[in-house]
Amino acid sequence: MIDILKALADETRLRIVSQILNGEMCVCEIEACLHLTQSNASRHLTVLRKAGILDCYKKAQWAYFKMSEQFIAEHRELYDYLLEEIPKLPSYQEDLSNYRRCKEADMCSCKPK
Repeated sequence: MIDILKALADETRLRIVSQILNGEMCVCEIEACLHLTQSNASRHLTVLRKAGILDCYKKAQWAYFKMSEQFIAEHRELYDYLLEEIPKLPSYQEDLSNYRRCKEADMCSCKPK
């Protein structure tokens, strides 16, 4: 539980979770939508993954992240709380707009054009 709370105690990690609550994302989409460097995104994603909040899988060299089904099942009240409270973050509306723009533009650099 301590690792989960520590992972969620960072605004950047909450912003990442807010994006992934909308659906799975490639790491390059997370970087673009939140204006994060590769190293910064990677560091935060590692913390969220190690805490069991996110799951990760790879296609070729690209990493995709999604909410952990085990986390949702084992921490349903916390998950529901996040769904309710994350939209109250000051950055949420802008991040959501960036997410939608990213998905509409199909801007993921790892997909063949």
